[in-house]
Amino acid sequence: MLRSFIHFSLLFLYFFTTPLLAQDLPPITKYSTTEYGAGYQNWMIAQDADHFLYYANNEGLLEFDGSVWTLYPSPNETILRSVNVIQDRIYTGCYMEFGYWVRNKNGRLDYTSLSEKVKAKIVDDEQFWTILDFDHWVIFQSLNQLFIYDTKTESFQIISPKSGLFKAYIANNSIYYQTVSEGLFEIENGKSKLISNDSFFITNKIVSLSQVKGAFLFITQFNGFYSYSDSKITKWKTDIDQELAFSSIYCSHILRDGTIAIGTVSNGIYVLSNDGKKIYHINQNKGISNNTALSLFEDHDSNIWIGLDNGINCINLKSPIRSYVDKTGVLGTVYASIVHQGNLYIGTNQGLFYKNQDALGDFNFVNGTNGQVWSLFSYDDKLFCAHDFGTFIIENQVAKNIYATSGTWKFLEHPNDKNLLLQGNYYGISVLEKVNNTWRYRNKISGFDFSSKYFESSGSDELIVSHEYKGVYRIKMNSDWSKALQFEAFTFPEKGKNAGLTKFNSKIYYAYKSGIFVYNPKTKQFEKDENLSKVFEKDEYISGKLMVDHSDKLWFFTKNYINYFSFGKLSSELKHSIIPIPSSMTNSMLGYENITQISNALYLIGTTDGYNTIAVDDLHFNKYKIHIKNIMVNKQNDLLHFVSLTENGMFKPKENNITFNFTVPEYNKYVNAEYQYLLEGLQEDWSSWSTESTVNFKNLNPGSYVFKVRAKIGSTISESIASYKFEIDKPWYSSNLAILLYIILFFVLVYFINKSYKRFYKNQQEKLIEENNRLLEIKELETEQELMRIKNQQLEHDFETKNKELAASTMTLIKKNELLTLIKEDLKKTSEANQNRSIKSVISTISKNINEEDTWNVFKDAFNNVDKDFLKKIKAEHTSLTPNDLRLCAYLRLNLSSKEIAPLLNISVRSVEIKRYRLRKKMDLPHEQGLVEYILSI
Repeated sequence: MLRSFIHFSLLFLYFFTTPLLAQDLPPITKYSTTEYGAGYQNWMIAQDADHFLYYANNEGLLEFDGSVWTLYPSPNETILRSVNVIQDRIYTGCYMEFGYWVRNKNGRLDYTSLSEKVKAKIVDDEQFWTILDFDHWVIFQSLNQLFIYDTKTESFQIISPKSGLFKAYIANNSIYYQTVSEGLFEIENGKSKLISNDSFFITNKIVSLSQVKGAFLFITQFNGFYSYSDSKITKWKTDIDQELAFSSIYCSHILRDGTIAIGTVSNGIYVLSNDGKKIYHINQNKGISNNTALSLFEDHDSNIWIGLDNGINCINLKSPIRSYVDKTGVLGTVYASIVHQGNLYIGTNQGLFYKNQDALGDFNFVNGTNGQVWSLFSYDDKLFCAHDFGTFIIENQVAKNIYATSGTWKFLEHPNDKNLLLQGNYYGISVLEKVNNTWRYRNKISGFDFSSKYFESSGSDELIVSHEYKGVYRIKMNSDWSKALQFEAFTFPEKGKNAGLTKFNSKIYYAYKSGIFVYNPKTKQFEKDENLSKVFEKDEYISGKLMVDHSDKLWFFTKNYINYFSFGKLSSELKHSIIPIPSSMTNSMLGYENITQISNALYLIGTTDGYNTIAVDDLHFNKYKIHIKNIMVNKQNDLLHFVSLTENGMFKPKENNITFNFTVPEYNKYVNAEYQYLLEGLQEDWSSWSTESTVNFKNLNPGSYVFKVRAKIGSTISESIASYKFEIDKPWYSSNLAILLYIILFFVLVYFINKSYKRFYKNQQEKLIEENNRLLEIKELETEQELMRIKNQQLEHDFETKNKELAASTMTLIKKNELLTLIKEDLKKTSEANQNRSIKSVISTISKNINEEDTWNVFKDAFNNVDKDFLKKIKAEHTSLTPNDLRLCAYLRLNLSSKEIAPLLNISVRSVEIKRYRLRKKMDLPHEQGLVEYILSI
């Protein structure tokens, strides 16, 4: 009881009186159960030749390829306790079961049980905790037995210690194991040989056995380190012996460079040199996600993997990047840093802190600097601190406020006087001067009251000032720098969010989202620097903050990279270099990014919870090999299925949705692999670079394709290109046979179409001939009609001529009768007077001539010749008509008047009228019907 109390008291005193030492740690990546999708505990770790990692997890074999986690459930649904990669097999052990996994042609792992062969030899509740590789044997170790599997003969040899065993080891090209109560054994020629039964091996559980500097090094669970040489066991002292007194060791790993990694149950891990010096102590307070380390493993890139009681962590032990993370919040967000007189000063939103640049220790607070520090400036062997409360000078770690009127942003050397300093304040610019070796505030420059966060001198009496919300100004000063004579705003470039201004290589640069611009002192205008501005074209703009280091490098941050420009050794051209750390990882305050050169090639970057350091010259990237991890194919709206990676793909027409998963097994926290792919047969150019490790092609057309993918780490493009050839078959209706059938059908169709066209054209021709004949007939008919018309016209003309001739003849006859009648009347008068016989004879002759029937017959023939059938028609219509009536009708037909008719009939006009009346009566004409009109209408 007393011993337990003392142990607890010592533990309490240790943890609560020992100061927490500040330590820059390598990058640590944490993987939670949510991320890797498996159980909490990870009991052992291994890696294959492709750099894929495997974890013995509570739920099975967990695989990680750098991009995707894949869980293969335990073969008997028990906790997987051990894993080891030997050649192309991944051996695992669990409860009452062990065997190996092999990758199939589809890229998936298939399991084969080995324990089935020795099932009868396995003890109840036996679990296999360790798997060792020795020559062509694989040793499966439980707490009861060793199963030694010969990979050549596929046979087993079993060693069963009487008292059970704690652990097996390989060292000095031999196999050892420790029993619970007998000591340390070695296996020789397949048999156990006792090496030592010293009480040390009886009372201590040996976690690790290795050879260090020619001697065996034993790492015990509770009592630290011991060396074994010449049959003597001695304590191997380390820097952490006192700390290990309060925490048991659960696992360890000797790294390739000889350093020793120790995993504890309650205090995280330690990394020691091969002479016992502490290099790192990393626990939950300092960055890992759990204090209980169940397994440790060093991968091919010298990263340390920790299988934790809850999660998986990766430490980039050889990374040139180190991080100082302040989880207490005391340090705060780092806005500025500088090395001054051997001390590293950090300016944060909590104040100013410092520590010895080279020593391991805490940061110390500079009293009186509570609050926001904006920048630090070393000048004249003095450290100037730009603070929210004004300006401080730091001497011997003591702060002295020399200006407190308003906050100070930055400092700038005076262009003409070394005893003057310019400082940008919240409300303008002011001047500090050195008097009697003491710096003091001299004056504010009147006439300019804008906030001056960034400003640079562009001449002996001129400043360029950038205001984020107002734009860029040029200020002309008077001779003693007490007054701004004039200032004007530049119309170009425009103001911009998080814009920055600095002087680099004696030129003033201004940066915002539209690019980087350089000031031309001749034109007194800014001009776009196309070379520098390309950076914002290649990567997304987040901030225009520009910084210049002591080595004449121009630094700034974009979304995915830290960028810097420098001059080549043999060239005056600026060379662009990148550090592939995205802004999400640098964790810097946007617009207030800061990077400081603290030694020749070591840079410090301020973050929101501390800082990172980067050894730029050590920032190299290995030549990584890219892998196509698996390929999945499916029909539309169907389940995915894996296909072979070792054979060219031959897919059905509907299997035209193809997904490629590829990866570069890169485990650096601050470096993301980027991928670029090309599908020949669909695309002509490579895709844009992306961090996505999966690409899906949907609804691909039938044809031959070659998928190619390559990777880029930083600016280094991988030399290897992974490729996969595949072909999507044509559907049955597009197959060669179908095409042949289509061709035959086409020609058959052409034949029938041709035949149909011929028939059609023949019918058309016949119709055309028929139509032409019809038209010809019509034409002939029209011609006949035209001839008939002409003939009729001729007949009409002849009729009219004859009618005129008849009329003329009739008129002549009328005139003749009228004349004869007149002569007759005159002769009658003479005969009455003279009674002359001769005259009477003449009168008689005249009368005969007037009434001669032949005259009528001649007229009748002429009339019928002109107007055929008239007399017949009217006789047929009116049968009661007499020849005299017909004669009168003929005269009326000629439209003769009664007066004209009278001489022809040799009667009086009155008699003609009476005849006409009688004729109407015979024709039974109505009263309103005219006689002549009726006769003319017949």
